[in-house]
Amino acid sequence: MFFFFFFFLQLLICPSDSVKFTTQHQIPPLPKRDLKLQQRFQLSSSDFVALKSIKTALHDLAGSDFFSTWDFSNAASNNPCSTFTGVSCSVLSSDGSGTGPTELRVTSLALGTGLADSLGLAGGFPMGMMNLTRLTQLVLFAGRVSGEIPRNIGDVLTSLRFISITNNLISGSIPNSLSKLSELHTLDLGHNRLSGRIPPGLCSLPNLKVLILASNGYLYGQVPNMVSPLLHIDLRGNSLTGELPTFPTTIRYISASSNYLSGKLDNVSELPNLAFLDLAMNAFVGTIPPSLFSPSIPLLLLHRNYLSGELPSTPSPVRPAPSPESDAAEDLSGGWTVDLSYNQLTGRVTPVLAEAESVYLNNNKFVGVVPSEYSRNVFDGKMKTFYAQHNFITGFDYPLSPGSTTLPNSVTVCLAYNCMTLPPIIPTVCPTNTGEPISRPKIQCSVYEADRLTGRRT
Repeated sequence: MFFFFFFFLQLLICPSDSVKFTTQHQIPPLPKRDLKLQQRFQLSSSDFVALKSIKTALHDLAGSDFFSTWDFSNAASNNPCSTFTGVSCSVLSSDGSGTGPTELRVTSLALGTGLADSLGLAGGFPMGMMNLTRLTQLVLFAGRVSGEIPRNIGDVLTSLRFISITNNLISGSIPNSLSKLSELHTLDLGHNRLSGRIPPGLCSLPNLKVLILASNGYLYGQVPNMVSPLLHIDLRGNSLTGELPTFPTTIRYISASSNYLSGKLDNVSELPNLAFLDLAMNAFVGTIPPSLFSPSIPLLLLHRNYLSGELPSTPSPVRPAPSPESDAAEDLSGGWTVDLSYNQLTGRVTPVLAEAESVYLNNNKFVGVVPSEYSRNVFDGKMKTFYAQHNFITGFDYPLSPGSTTLPNSVTVCLAYNCMTLPPIIPTVCPTNTGEPISRPKIQCSVYEADRLTGRRT
């Protein structure tokens, strides 16, 4: 399921096309170099010095040759805008007014190759980039770069629209000055060592669509309310606390798993464009909003919380798909997956999830017989995974029609440790941590049923 992450970064590449979930961390391509135009202008002297400073601060790790094209030995014939890997320039007025003398300015900088077989760059955070004052795009690919992001980055690099500084050793806090970048579309600072609180102003930027702060580990405190027109937010793998913030109706992707968040799920119950919700491994309580049980949310991950209550009887209606021209349009990969395992859900398993491709209900307190809608789809191969072990289920209504006596090879079903004898036609295919015995001890089943009928808590 990890492959769903980062798909909205492609919005900046083709905002009017369908957006697909992707396995790659995508960035906007560098603008095509107009060599004839660039030969007519010289690179700004301040930008030239800044690039030299960047190369001094960083170096290639073994197997990386990113800086092999950065040759400063013959500045007259070796224009960085046309020969340096990762550097793209535009012809701009020197004073930014549009009326002053024109010169080449670095507007896009991508440091590192981003290739899987390259270890990337190492060194301290390249402070020289702070002199590239006309940057609109800044990318630092995965490597071993350490240090802090300059606190005044938003005061100096005021034209930034895309920032991706990921998978390095960047520490310190998120600069408050980033909240001044009114044109910022994407901010990805994931997989570093950032600490402190999320600046509230960052979540109110008027053009921010993608915010990724995942897997820093040390970000803490309450998550600010999201006022920006976000499509994608990823906060997983930190130390955030408190209740969920409010989200804009534009939001499509929410990931905040592996934190210390608590409270109820009310703030995600009425989001008309939501397509991905991962709030697993937190401390949420209360019932699951019925609106979340919908094929329109093809990935719903709520496992390992303290959620309670019963399943609704039927799924919520499928929402109309966004038009291809919409920023929210995407081509979803994979079927409907719902993971509600390791909670405190009770009652009977209703048909609400019978049309899903993968269902995880294990380690709850469900009772009764699993409806035939599930078994039909399991034996037809439409439902690939059905985990319901470690409950108090008393039966699995399997089909008796000819030709439906064996499970397809692509299907996995686990019903171990329930209050039932497994049907002989259903092999026990369970995770290795399920353990034995196959059936729950009868005394546990009878005590739980008696408590349930008398209304006592278990």
